[in-house]
Amino acid sequence: MTSDSKTDYSVLDRPEVLMFLFHPRPESNRSNVQHSAQNVMIPVESGVEIGTRFHMTAETGPNILFFHGNGEIVADYDDLGPAYNQMGINFLAADYRGYGRSSGQPTVGAMMKDCHAIFSFVKKWLLEKNYTGSLVVMGRSLGSASVLELVDNYKNEIDGLIIESGFAYATPLLQLLGISPEALGFKEETGFRNIDKIRDFDKPTLIIHAELDHIIPYSEGVALYNACAASDKTLLKIPGANHNDIFMRGFGEYLTAVKTLATKLIPDAA
Repeated sequence: MTSDSKTDYSVLDRPEVLMFLFHPRPESNRSNVQHSAQNVMIPVESGVEIGTRFHMTAETGPNILFFHGNGEIVADYDDLGPAYNQMGINFLAADYRGYGRSSGQPTVGAMMKDCHAIFSFVKKWLLEKNYTGSLVVMGRSLGSASVLELVDNYKNEIDGLIIESGFAYATPLLQLLGISPEALGFKEETGFRNIDKIRDFDKPTLIIHAELDHIIPYSEGVALYNACAASDKTLLKIPGANHNDIFMRGFGEYLTAVKTLATKLIPDAA
């Protein structure tokens, strides 16, 4: 099993990039946790732990390992976790270094390395706690890089993929942030490679994207959908929505699509 990323992301780990790419904040009230949720700290290297929050409901239910956007923390999903639980889905949300209860400082290299350790820990934790359902990896916005890194390395251990507001190419995103890829020496073929990583994934896939996303255009979601090798794949466009109001504009359709994919992965499901 691969222990960390095969790519060197140091070209992106510069202050002028990190200040725009990451917006960490602490969890303001650590005791304000749904009674059914579990805070789990995952060690990723010596002296560094990642905070996660596991919303668990059914031992045989599908499990969604979720990586959020760059301005969010797992506590932001305290209301969504129970909504997934009501659908019989276990929802396991992970932070990045410096976010929420996590220690360390966020960098691209650390984020892409840590997702491997988080994935390995979650697989072992589910087995030890007797949660036997399928495993889906899900990433929103920046989190799409983490989950596509995982499907690129552990396809045989992953049953489904959900990308929400994800990017296919990093160059337009860097340009939007006011960063010159040329000045950095950044090249798509040696960067995140999201579009390449999804080409070999052939299991049930759901791509969700806002129609009017001003940060990561809808065309990026279309590109990921078209590149995905899965025969069972769905592209859900949330009409009239932007990057940050996608839940408000299409909450019902969003949850229905997630439930539909998860239900397919339940043995003997109708």
